[in-house]
Amino acid sequence: MKYPIGIQSFDQIIEDGYVYVDKTDLVYKLVKEGKIYFLSRPRRFGKSLLISTLKSYFQGKKDLFKGLAIDKLETEWAEYPVFHISFGASNFTKHGTLDELLCKYMSDFEKEYQIDTGLQDYGLRFRNILKEARKKTGRRAVVLVDEYDKPMLDVLELDYYVTDSEGNRIKLEDYNRNLLRGFYGVFKDADEDLQFVLLTGVTKFSQVSVFSGFNQPDDISMSGKYEALCGITKDELLSVFDEPIHELAAKLRRSYEDTVELLKKKYDGYHFGDEMIEIFNPFSILNCFNKLQLRNFWFASGTPSYLVRLLAHCNENINELVGKYYDASQFIDYKADVEQPLPMIYQSGYLTIKDFNERLYTYKLDFPNEEVRNGFIDAVASGYFKGSQSPTAWIIDVTTSLEKGDTAKFEKLMTSLLSSISYRFQRKQDQIECERYFQYTFYLIVKMLGFYNAVAEKETSEGRIDCVVECPDHVYIIEFKLNGSAEAALNQIDEKGYAKPYAADSRKVIALGINFSSEKGTIDGFKTKEIQ
Repeated sequence: MKYPIGIQSFDQIIEDGYVYVDKTDLVYKLVKEGKIYFLSRPRRFGKSLLISTLKSYFQGKKDLFKGLAIDKLETEWAEYPVFHISFGASNFTKHGTLDELLCKYMSDFEKEYQIDTGLQDYGLRFRNILKEARKKTGRRAVVLVDEYDKPMLDVLELDYYVTDSEGNRIKLEDYNRNLLRGFYGVFKDADEDLQFVLLTGVTKFSQVSVFSGFNQPDDISMSGKYEALCGITKDELLSVFDEPIHELAAKLRRSYEDTVELLKKKYDGYHFGDEMIEIFNPFSILNCFNKLQLRNFWFASGTPSYLVRLLAHCNENINELVGKYYDASQFIDYKADVEQPLPMIYQSGYLTIKDFNERLYTYKLDFPNEEVRNGFIDAVASGYFKGSQSPTAWIIDVTTSLEKGDTAKFEKLMTSLLSSISYRFQRKQDQIECERYFQYTFYLIVKMLGFYNAVAEKETSEGRIDCVVECPDHVYIIEFKLNGSAEAALNQIDEKGYAKPYAADSRKVIALGINFSSEKGTIDGFKTKEIQ
């Protein structure tokens, strides 16, 4: 089986025999039921392939679709003038890049249809191109825009200033936004010359009026009908990738069923609407089967720089955002406020919908899967625990010590890690803020340990355990205290019977009581006790 890794051309995937997950039934529904759409999906989730598929469809390339679902649905296969614009390959941190790209596209379109407008304004030029294309072909135009928001994301929250045409000094972010607003405004006046329009991107910038110049597109980002338009459903995984699942199972020495569960845990878990259809990350799935390895492929492909900048400025910790219910308006539309990072984190794919409360019409957001959780926590922890060794290296050392039962080494590793953030606590005179940072610090630690089967705040019949780490030969029950004592932490483990669920476990069960001093900014009390 050939995997189209890095290939976003529908023509090449079909002609060269790469595996293709058939979405053409949804493509048919899309083109027949509406006209102007907007779709938001995380990076590397198949948006460019969707655009390419639509381009081939509207160019009437019937032979490419033989044997696919749309082959039985479509009877006309008409050819339309198609205008494909992609912002994905350019870096817009340099002033003039957006102007040059738009000018190049307009020039190419004018040359293709033998048009000489003599106009300078990109919006007016495109309006004239669409009108002339209809006159020359007798058919309305199709406009496909990929990664429409990249000119703004590249410079988001960067203090890059330029001088506009009126001599005003403004941010490059505002300059690019204003330019695109004028360009997209063409769609309002060109309505009679348009057959179909799709704009894709990561974020929806409705709050900053990028689309104010034309009629608002139909936002299908959370439409139940199109949840599976990008990505891979479980049914598609089992039917299209049955053979590589068997190959992966053989390499891992697992059953077929166990391997499917591992794939679900690692790469599944995305939901893009209240239908709660589970979607696998296509980039990770393809790479996993190509290499027959369960690695963090999507996250390793790069964390968007705009997200890193946003998180550095925001006042909310990630533990204060995840696992909570929100109204859709709180995370669907991007609001240009660094103190509200939730919409950007969600739209970038680092959080997803995990539950839908139909009565209150609210959505629970959390990490979609292990790959994203582990990668995101690693990225956040790298910035939080500055001056210490990398979180990944720390995790490996911690895992080794816990697997060996070396609690003394674990204490040293914990003390070393926490010493890098002591100043955060020493600056917090307010008890509430101190408690907040304590919770965040140990949330990150527990989530980092979650690489290796750790459970944060595990519920028992007697209460909630701060952390349980399960190793092949040991089970660690860990209780943290702030400005208390390690003895009190151990007593709580005893009094609450936290070890009862492991009474019949053949592994050695060890209780760890850890006290953290806000004054010292590190561990001040570490006690262990083996539970018989």
